[in-house]
Amino acid sequence: MRSSTIVVRPAPGKKSRAIVRFGAITVPAAIGRSGRTIMKREGDGATPIASMRLISGFRRGERNGHLSTALSLRRIRADMLWCDQPGNANYNRLVRAPFGASHEEIRRSDGLYDICLVMDWNISSRARNRGSAIFFHLIRPGYEPTAGCVAVSLSDMRRLLPHLRKGTIVRVL
Repeated sequence: MRSSTIVVRPAPGKKSRAIVRFGAITVPAAIGRSGRTIMKREGDGATPIASMRLISGFRRGERNGHLSTALSLRRIRADMLWCDQPGNANYNRLVRAPFGASHEEIRRSDGLYDICLVMDWNISSRARNRGSAIFFHLIRPGYEPTAGCVAVSLSDMRRLLPHLRKGTIVRVL
């Protein structure tokens, strides 16, 4: 597949739904409960309208088996957390438990991050309150909205992964 850009377009009818297209692959997705925004703020529930490079990712090895991709995927450990506290020096970074500031657990019981790709939103050049933990991850049943991420089904993620690599662009329109 020649394309190096995943395009995320709003789907008609509901602001938290989207269509993901990568080359010949087109799949349904969920985005933030508040839809999309060009002025992303921490906790607003919106997906940033932006072009974001894929940096790396995480995987639950015991749940996913072999995944075919050129993207670097780290196996999730129980102590992996993601800091979402704007005033903390580790804001929008992977941290280890125990960690006192506000954070998200990477090893989630609901399976949303069983395959979780990190997009470069507010990471290479961080700014307080611009949003954290903007990932491309697995969907909740019924395509429920995310907190600002892009989410697809496990089968669709498995279709996309072989074509993804570090630097692949996720372009939210």
